[in-house]
Amino acid sequence: MNPFRFNAFCRILTFTGALLAGFAAAAKSQEVPNFNLLDLRGRNHELHRAEGKAVVLFFTGNGCPVARQSVEKLQELRGHFGKDVTFWIVNTYAGDSLTDCIKEFTEFDMSPLTYLRDPKQGVALALGVERTAETVAIRTDDWKVVYQGAIDDQLSEGAQRKDPQNKFLETALTEFLAGKAVTTAHSQAHGCRIAFAHVGDEQGQVSYAKHVAPLLQQKCVECHREGGIGPWPMSSHAKVSNYAAMIEEVLLTGQMTPWHADPTYGHWANDRSMTAEETQTLIRWVAAGAPRGDGADPLAEPLAALPDWSLGKPDFVVKLPQPESVPATGVLDYRHITVELPTTNDLWLAALDVKPGNRRVVHHVIVRAKWKGGPDDGSGRGINIVGWAPGMSLTRFPAGTGKFIPHGAKLDLEMHYTTMGTPQTDQTEVAFYLLPEKPERVLFTHAALQDDLNISPGADESRDAAIYGFKKPATIYTLMPHMHLRGKWMRFDLLQPDGKRETLLNVPRYDFNWQTVYHLAQPRHVPAGAWLVVTGGFDNSKGNPANPEPTKRVHFGLQSWDEMFIGFLDVADDPEPAKTSYATGTTSNSADTSANTVVRR
Repeated sequence: MNPFRFNAFCRILTFTGALLAGFAAAAKSQEVPNFNLLDLRGRNHELHRAEGKAVVLFFTGNGCPVARQSVEKLQELRGHFGKDVTFWIVNTYAGDSLTDCIKEFTEFDMSPLTYLRDPKQGVALALGVERTAETVAIRTDDWKVVYQGAIDDQLSEGAQRKDPQNKFLETALTEFLAGKAVTTAHSQAHGCRIAFAHVGDEQGQVSYAKHVAPLLQQKCVECHREGGIGPWPMSSHAKVSNYAAMIEEVLLTGQMTPWHADPTYGHWANDRSMTAEETQTLIRWVAAGAPRGDGADPLAEPLAALPDWSLGKPDFVVKLPQPESVPATGVLDYRHITVELPTTNDLWLAALDVKPGNRRVVHHVIVRAKWKGGPDDGSGRGINIVGWAPGMSLTRFPAGTGKFIPHGAKLDLEMHYTTMGTPQTDQTEVAFYLLPEKPERVLFTHAALQDDLNISPGADESRDAAIYGFKKPATIYTLMPHMHLRGKWMRFDLLQPDGKRETLLNVPRYDFNWQTVYHLAQPRHVPAGAWLVVTGGFDNSKGNPANPEPTKRVHFGLQSWDEMFIGFLDVADDPEPAKTSYATGTTSNSADTSANTVVRR
């Protein structure tokens, strides 16, 4: 072959290959990352669990006239396409409160449409939505965009036609459902410009070295490091850029950072969620191709060694009397191991920390203390001092409080082991941190418990409830939901003696992998006669990817494939007033270590 023709042929092949690669990249870029958003009732909606053959997202913001005039059209389209298409209105104005959204939804009669909130604007930013009244139609077989743009060409900013000349969305959905190619896959949306958070430098440019890496160091590296619980270390730009698309998806689904409290209710001292600005910084960087840019790589800097104990040097440490053997396979009963305390006096505890000897097999640890005549948490093994599970960070007890263990008490360590295919051993340790004197308040871990569970096979919303009663005035410091693999959502409401009800915590998307204790930023004082009402739901359907057996009727049980429904709370009764002894003229203020009332439904 003529060498000039051969070179030209090679250049054509190279160009064609690059062009095809570009087409493939463009097609792949249309895939929509999964996301979770809450509706006006605080219930979670996940894109990948939407019903029908397509999902239509309609982006809105309170007050936009084009969006308001589009509601009736969306309702008509929903009726026309029936179960084939799911329609979601998505409010993406960061400043619109839940109250604002409910008012807009009610005033413009948007029912029966589902109205979701995107307060961090992550979904709109990831899809390149810049105006309200823009629609994005997504097919559910491969999660790619079928159509993006206006509903039709009737409405625009400040003007409108009598009738639309092109019904873009209806035509695109009709063609898609008929198995035809969509003739118009994109049109210009007309609505109000969406104001996103200003991130990056003055020009809005996001730098890896200046903005992205420091944010990852602050929010992520604690777990994503060698020896941490994260599955891979954020040790360089090269590592992080490999997972850039996944970082975007876990931000939109709320898997990371691991924080599942609905921000509408309560403020939390240990809140580890990302702000809208932080979320948008990472999404903009990912959308730009996760560039390295200039400057040194902050993530490549060596990290300080992990401390032996996260709470500092303990006063003393106890451990299992001997290594526990864990077989290679099988289902193991809980083990209750008695541990002697190396002390001869009463103890007031500032904190306990747990260090599993073998994280690969330790599912959870509960430390209880038992003594003659002492209280019991219902287990028959004493009172709950502290519990540990993967994903849980133990902290010091709230200021002014402490837990009591008298001289002569023994510890009961409840050890739940899971097998991993090879024989293992474990010798878990527990660190004790002591108070120098008796605190003002005695802290207890109590629970609203529902053990009469009867979850039907295949049910995607099986609800239960439990209540906890306050006999005395008390202060709540923490709340913690606990369910197993079918747990879907849990909500904690405070019911006052006068009938007023207040939501303290809503966890709309419960995740068994993260046993989070929610620490109230301002501890909540409650009067005698109040009730903590805990409600929640289970998903026993095939749509729950964590469900071990959707065809099984499920009851209360200890193993992960059974279920539990427990709302834990750390609470301390108000100190009793000092009592005067008329015989001696002295005063006393003894601690009442009796538990409040635990009530089953």
